[in-house]
Amino acid sequence: MIAEPSVAPRAATEPPDPLRTEFRFLLPRGYVDDEGMVHRDGVMRLATARDEITPMRDPRVRENEAYLSVILLSRVITRLGTLPGINPGIIEGLFASDLAFLQDLYRRINQEGTSQAAVTCPACQHEFTVEMGGGSPGGS
Repeated sequence: MIAEPSVAPRAATEPPDPLRTEFRFLLPRGYVDDEGMVHRDGVMRLATARDEITPMRDPRVRENEAYLSVILLSRVITRLGTLPGINPGIIEGLFASDLAFLQDLYRRINQEGTSQAAVTCPACQHEFTVEMGGGSPGGS
């Protein structure tokens, strides 16, 4: 006989956990705008099916599949520093390390469903979770 995992039933008066749709991040280097200002803190939202489907019609993606991530990120990043808006040109202007960071964050929150990781302190063996998307200043 196989035992089913036990799950505590939610009380009828207990509200469901809210769906987290936005994730704060802090870029490792930051986007440098035309005036030399560095923008590091931002917000990425969960992607929708439309976010993933629409770029497939873009001729830049048809010419170069790698450009898909540029368009996807420009659609789901809702804020980067004090920039008035995000477009593919801004994503193209990111340092390679920042682009890799954002691609990884996108993958984690949209495919794995979380931007948190369980870690264990090597000194005391205390277990805790950390926000991988840089939810707090200095985080990454």
